[in-house]
Amino acid sequence: MTHIADFHQRFWFLIFSIFLNSAANALTISTNLGSAVWTGSSVNLANWIHIPLGTTLLLYGIAVTLLNQLMLGHFDRRRFISNLLYIVPFSYLVQFIAGFWNWLGVPSLPLVIRLIVNLLGLIGVATAVSIYQRCNLIQHPNDDLSYILRFRFLHGSAIIAQWTSYLPPLTITVIAFFVTGQLRAIGIGTVFALVAQGAIMGWSDTHVFPSLKHHVDVPTAHHHAA
Repeated sequence: MTHIADFHQRFWFLIFSIFLNSAANALTISTNLGSAVWTGSSVNLANWIHIPLGTTLLLYGIAVTLLNQLMLGHFDRRRFISNLLYIVPFSYLVQFIAGFWNWLGVPSLPLVIRLIVNLLGLIGVATAVSIYQRCNLIQHPNDDLSYILRFRFLHGSAIIAQWTSYLPPLTITVIAFFVTGQLRAIGIGTVFALVAQGAIMGWSDTHVFPSLKHHVDVPTAHHHAA
């Protein structure tokens, strides 16, 4: 019965975190003062290849899902399906909710208010990631990449894993900028995310729903070394 209750708790935390993550990411896009690194990269990629943001997020997610399998060193069917289960609703929720924030008038708010809203959105993203990483039922492939790096290669360090996982989206953003001459959803908020997201996740692990513990299911750095 304990396992059933635990799964039930993790499931509802997961649903909550998907909506929080989607709404918070969409909010940072709507303010246009800088999104989290992966989201900002997706906005620039969508602008470069001229397809809808939701579809870009989906294709990006599929590519990272395949990368995760390479990082694990073996095919993990549960993780593969889990990444795809997360990315499909998340991608289109972000696109839909961003339209809702725009309709509410977020882009035309005074600059200081927009900046505050932007930073709240980024804190919301980091908090959501902490919640569903602890649930570990299904995960966004981008964050799963960070999770695999963190526990397989980097001795559990959330901050170093976050920085390492940012290399692909930063590369895409730079290439998109050189091709289009435009930089979207990248700004002071992105700098904040680069500096602080890993730390906020670490803080959230112990302060936001502290009863929800990590359910680690990748080989640890020690195990890998052996």
